[in-house]
Order: sequence, then C-alpha cells, then structure tokens
Amino acid sequence: MLLEVDNLHVFYGRIEAIKGISFTVDEGEIVTLIGANGAGKTTTLKTVSGVRPAAQGRIRFEGKDITKMPAHKRTEMGIVQSPEGRGIFPGMTVLENLDMGCYVRRRGVVSTRTQDLERVFSLFPRLAERKSQAGGSLSGGEQQMLAIGRALMSQPRIMLLDEPSMGLAPMLIQQIFEIVTEINQQGTTVLLVEQNAAQALKRADRAYVLETGRVVKTDVAANLLDDPAVRAAYLGGH
Repeated sequence: MLLEVDNLHVFYGRIEAIKGISFTVDEGEIVTLIGANGAGKTTTLKTVSGVRPAAQGRIRFEGKDITKMPAHKRTEMGIVQSPEGRGIFPGMTVLENLDMGCYVRRRGVVSTRTQDLERVFSLFPRLAERKSQAGGSLSGGEQQMLAIGRALMSQPRIMLLDEPSMGLAPMLIQQIFEIVTEINQQGTTVLLVEQNAAQALKRADRAYVLETGRVVKTDVAANLLDDPAVRAAYLGGH
C-alpha cells in the first residue's frame, strides 16, 4: 500500500472539516475523491501533503507514519501537490516556474533537470513554445499545464491533483485528463480531487464520495459511474 489515511480529523478553528475519513491508494492507481463544494476534498489533499495539520488519525506513506512530518519532508518522500487554482508564480517565466519544482525533489532521484524538462515539454509542448513567457501571461489551460509540469519536476511517487479542470473549456478539460492518464501510465500514482465527476470516474481506478467531511460511498470508479445515486447527485442524472 502506497498511501493509507486512517480516521482523519481536520479542523479550521472550531469547525470540523474532515470527520474521520479513511481511504487508501495503491501504487500505480488513479484514485479520485468526488463530492460537492465544501465536502472536504481540498482539505484532505492539503492534510496529506502536510499543508494542514491533522487533529486526529494517521497518515502512512509506504508504511511509515508521516502524520506529523513537515510538508517539505513529504515532498522528499515523493508526495507532491498541484494545488487548486494552479498557484503558479505569475511574474516568473514558464522555465523559472518549472525550476521551482526542482527546489525540493524526491530523495534518490536519478534523472537530471534536463531530462525532467524534456519529459514535461513532451507532455506539454505548449509550455516549450512559451518557456520564456511570464506565467501570468498564459491562458488558464496553459497555467494548469504549468502547475502539473512543476509538480512533475519534483519526481513524485504520488501526485495530488486538486481540481485540474477548474475553469477550463471542455476541449481543454479532455486534453488535461488525457495527460493525467498518460502521467499515470508512465508510473506516477495519482490522487485526484475533481468537481467534474464524470471525467474523474472515467479515468480513475477507484473512487471515494465525500459529503460534509465524511466518506459516504466507495467503489471501483466504473461502478460509481453507473450508480443511480451518484449519477443523480454528481452527474446531472445522465
């Protein structure tokens, strides 16, 4: 088991945002967390990556308890997040943004910066064309590519992807999800948070449905795609 989250509780002040959720991610999987706004999906990713503290419960990575481990140490282990809203540096060039992904890298990485850049540019040729442009001058879709590319520069064992399709045109959404699938096929495990439940369930191996900080349903993603309750709540009943 690559990632295990057991009975996780997370608070914002006195408000309990995550109420005892448990889930697992096996190496090589795409696992998705779906749910409405406020369900706790982003908070869960932030807690796994070390940005939010856990009030209770355990997070284990490759069998090691990392619940109290600082975020940068988790990155060194291979837990890397591409955040909601992209979080790029608008005044820095595309190349400089990508180099920020090299600042803390997974321990034991044998590839060079040049090799990792080649990988990112092969996945996202648009970034190669715009490598000298400021990040803030890119379109929303290009900025999302940059955020994912920056995460890849850290050589993650598991990539935490938070709302990669947010604000994108339908054609770009399809393209982003195809690239996420390709990244997974290249050997990177993916934990995906996504409002576009249909796309997420089509790409994922397994899925967990969150409602107000609790896991209310889990199954193979294809089964949830056909689940009448899930379709009614998250897929517009189609």
